[in-house]
Amino acid sequence: MRINQERFGEINGREVTAVTIKNSHGMTLTCLNYGGIITKILVPDASGKVENVVLGFDTVEEYEKYSPYFGAVVGRVAGRIKGGAFTLNGKTYHVTKNENGNHLHGGHRGFSHVFWDMETAEDHHSASVAFFYQSPDGEEGYPGNLQMKMVYTLDDDNRFTIRYHGVSDETTLVNVTNHTYFNLSGNLKRDVLGHTLEMKSHRFLELDRSLLPTGQILAVEDTPFDFRSGRRVEDGVRSTHEQNLIASRGYDHPFLLDRHFDREIVLTDPESGRQLIVETDQPCVVLYTGNQLGDDFMIRGVQARKYLGLCLETQGLPDAVHHPHFPSVVLEKGGTYQAKTIYTFCVK
Repeated sequence: MRINQERFGEINGREVTAVTIKNSHGMTLTCLNYGGIITKILVPDASGKVENVVLGFDTVEEYEKYSPYFGAVVGRVAGRIKGGAFTLNGKTYHVTKNENGNHLHGGHRGFSHVFWDMETAEDHHSASVAFFYQSPDGEEGYPGNLQMKMVYTLDDDNRFTIRYHGVSDETTLVNVTNHTYFNLSGNLKRDVLGHTLEMKSHRFLELDRSLLPTGQILAVEDTPFDFRSGRRVEDGVRSTHEQNLIASRGYDHPFLLDRHFDREIVLTDPESGRQLIVETDQPCVVLYTGNQLGDDFMIRGVQARKYLGLCLETQGLPDAVHHPHFPSVVLEKGGTYQAKTIYTFCVK
């Protein structure tokens, strides 16, 4: 295992550092101390050709100007909070409204647009970067001083693991995820419509036209949302199902996972042979197929466009604070928030 650090750029006079971890099989992970951004993941295809399989930029300026959360950690609460308000212990809190009167991905800055302190560690079989951030009481409207830690670990089995840990001195909300856009074709040679996806999920959340959960939990059976036996991503784009149309022709939906740490999410690019297995302890994954990606910027020489990448955001259910029958995302005072997701890259 090898770790390298280098200057990536500067924001408001503070240096952005890129940390690169490389294992003995040629897999490479590069991340930033700004937003915990995963800017590159290089893995081999079936013929051994190593290429990048995530969307990202080579300059800080591009991240600041164009990025729709490419590779970043999002929180305190991922997804949307309806009306930018919620009630805890009888008190109403107003959080930042940064999308159509709702709160999205932690607000204007959240976790995705701040600097994280970091430490690195390595041994013969793995290497890791630990990130630390204290979110002060009142940041983006959330109560409590929240001490957050996340650890990115790459091992020699081509497993990339993210662990989250949080403690607050007041009762608050926490639901953190990573917002990496994957494209297994390598160096964005193709969009993701030809990718196949398998998910062990028989239920998904119905969304309203603001992409907020209605509270209804729907069965995937006999719909384009049934990935239990695998299906192509383009099925949701071609679909006339109302939920696909609401999501701007594609998917932007939370799927409730039936299993955990049991190959519950498997993404495959048949042409390159690359495969990504996602396993987690979180109750759901939000599948977003890049339906709203604009075409007004370039991504490492490739024109941005719809469906150029997809996100697999493992997390608690969005807007859970307004739906008592959803698993809670409330972190009690003095309690501990923990979450873990493993991304394993291989060839089929």
